[in-house]
Amino acid sequence: MEAGIPIWWISLLLPLFVGLYGLVDREKGKPLAVLSLIVLLIPGAALFYYWITGAVTSAVVDPVKIDLTRHGIGVFYLFVDGLSAPIVAGISIVTALVALYGLKYMSVRIEEMREAGETPPGIGVYYFLYNVFALSMLAMALSSNLIEFYFFLEVSLVSSFLLIAYYGYGDRRKISLLYFIWTHVAGALFLAGTLYYGINAGSFDIVKITSSGITYVSPAYTVLAASTKIAASLIIIGLFIKMAVFGVHMWLPYAHAEAPTPISALLSPNLIGIAGYALARFAIPLFPGIFQSLRDYLVILALTTIIYGGLVALRQTDFKRFLAYSSVSQMGYLLLGIATLTSYGIGGAMLHYLSHAFGKAVLFMTAGVFITELHGLRDIRKMGGLARAYPLTAAAALLGFMHLVGMPPTLGMWSEVLITIGVMKAYSTLSAPGLVALALALILAFGVSAAYAFITMRRIFYGQLKDYLKELGVKPGYEVFDYFKAVVLLVAIIGVFYFVAISPVMASLKPASELVSSLLAG
Repeated sequence: MEAGIPIWWISLLLPLFVGLYGLVDREKGKPLAVLSLIVLLIPGAALFYYWITGAVTSAVVDPVKIDLTRHGIGVFYLFVDGLSAPIVAGISIVTALVALYGLKYMSVRIEEMREAGETPPGIGVYYFLYNVFALSMLAMALSSNLIEFYFFLEVSLVSSFLLIAYYGYGDRRKISLLYFIWTHVAGALFLAGTLYYGINAGSFDIVKITSSGITYVSPAYTVLAASTKIAASLIIIGLFIKMAVFGVHMWLPYAHAEAPTPISALLSPNLIGIAGYALARFAIPLFPGIFQSLRDYLVILALTTIIYGGLVALRQTDFKRFLAYSSVSQMGYLLLGIATLTSYGIGGAMLHYLSHAFGKAVLFMTAGVFITELHGLRDIRKMGGLARAYPLTAAAALLGFMHLVGMPPTLGMWSEVLITIGVMKAYSTLSAPGLVALALALILAFGVSAAYAFITMRRIFYGQLKDYLKELGVKPGYEVFDYFKAVVLLVAIIGVFYFVAISPVMASLKPASELVSSLLAG
């Protein structure tokens, strides 16, 4: 259906206007935080309405479009269907609430930098870059065209690069440059494959919007023939780098650990997870035959990413670096669902994006609470017993870890159930020994996730208060409940809400994921 008003374009323009206001008045953070919260929640609120009414089951298309057909580019639509709905919801809710959370955190960070003799840009510049970063991710989830997607991919790269360079920790200029180079290479590979395909096809459109819904364009081999593998390789490798799967993940722990914590909460999972969404939205419809031939290798790569990321996370002593490696592991789940090439697996992967968005945002925000209130504390070895001093933060963190593990009552349970069903359906014809081996691999992957989650939960929050914390004056009842902690708890609770209110999400997700998987059969 066509939306009555240009709701998706409005959702992109309003954050931009709020950000521009930040450039005019650079020192008033409170109105910028509140305005950012409001405007970034608009697409999430609209999507919730469309979920309840069932409109997302087909697609909700913005009435405003940019027609560049005569230039050989195609038509830029903004639309939401069941496949992109979890992505839009995750971006909208998390960016909105982290915008409010960032008011206290960034005020402390900017003051800390000034006391160290630095001259960081004011909080108004932060909110300008933050809103541009948020709207660029939202636009990627709403895009229907490869060039449209790539444009906003580059906007997200530049804005997040500047946020790390201006406000990050450690050798932030070196780390932001490392982040820029790796992710720019990813974008360049994606663009090269896109151009190779689009110039030959005469258009960069992936979906066609009609009154009855969306249809996908013909697979790339119809125009590229034997050269299809070239375009596919460039696009898939570019997205793998952006997604930080095993082998091309090296940039992620540095960037996510040293970014200002509100930005870490968006980089992982919102930004890197979009690459997984792009595999399902763009790459599979274009290259179904190639994905069929690569399925086994992709499943092995996914399981390797889950296990490797989890085992390395267990070794970390820095809380944010631990979270960065756990993000590598969680991207393995996203890839695993997509690699099954089944409607269950693809749908589960999209749900896992949303689950990871809530869970990892909560955990990065938890790290930010300790960084802000306990003199930059990030060393897990100096933590312990913090549930006695921070009971509400500990409760939120527990829900965050449960999202990653896939335990009820969090949304992660549904995503992992669907991914597991997808794996079993994809390999239902295996011999008994093969099924046993596959089951053992899944058990190992899930077990590693549970191990790094709950061992870290115990190390940080349980036991007796460490002497270092006592020296800081931390004691039972130390936590002061304010909006800063309330936002962390609210994100955790919303994840539980989606666990309960899963029916409309699943109802819209099923036909969209079935449409993608049907392209593989065709």
